[in-house]
Amino acid sequence: MNIATTRGTTSRAMSLPNILTYGRIAAIPVVVGCIYAQSIMDGPLWLRWGAVAIFIAAAVTDYLDGYYARIWNQQSAFGRMLDPIADKLLVASCLLMLAADGIIHGWSLWAAIVILCREILVSGLREYLAALRVSVPVTKLAKWKTTVQLIAIGFLLAGPAGDEVVPMVSMIGLALLWASAILTMYTGYDYFGAGIHHLIKEDEG
Repeated sequence: MNIATTRGTTSRAMSLPNILTYGRIAAIPVVVGCIYAQSIMDGPLWLRWGAVAIFIAAAVTDYLDGYYARIWNQQSAFGRMLDPIADKLLVASCLLMLAADGIIHGWSLWAAIVILCREILVSGLREYLAALRVSVPVTKLAKWKTTVQLIAIGFLLAGPAGDEVVPMVSMIGLALLWASAILTMYTGYDYFGAGIHHLIKEDEG
């Protein structure tokens, strides 16, 4: 690798879209730490609002990084690799912390399990299809799924702090989590169908 190539790679890695993605990853321990301190360590409820604020900022970067990458023509293989990883880390960490917190409990744990299993399934399928040089575009329904999922987690992070301001915040969050789980199963089935199709073609070839 020559100096020009190295500089180009470094420049793309430190572009604004990728920096926003790094910020989304950096937000994870802060959000989890706030919920842990409030729930497990019996900290003040304002910590939950802090978690919500940081989570919202992180969720907004999920839109902004792709937007700026397109309008400034700063799309890169590194960014395409890191962006979905950052999303999955943020969602999985929050769901696990909310389950430990007890906000997600009982039957609602199954909704969280469905979401996490789908993320693992899709990640495995994408890795397999990438080896075949096959790309699976993100559908509009999958984008809606992500939106509902992030809104649900936002409500659940507010939890008891939100319930003190507007009753039923936690219940709304759980309802949206189930809606997200249903959309997750549907979109996951689409990805699985695409993976099986290419798997059969590969075996026949």
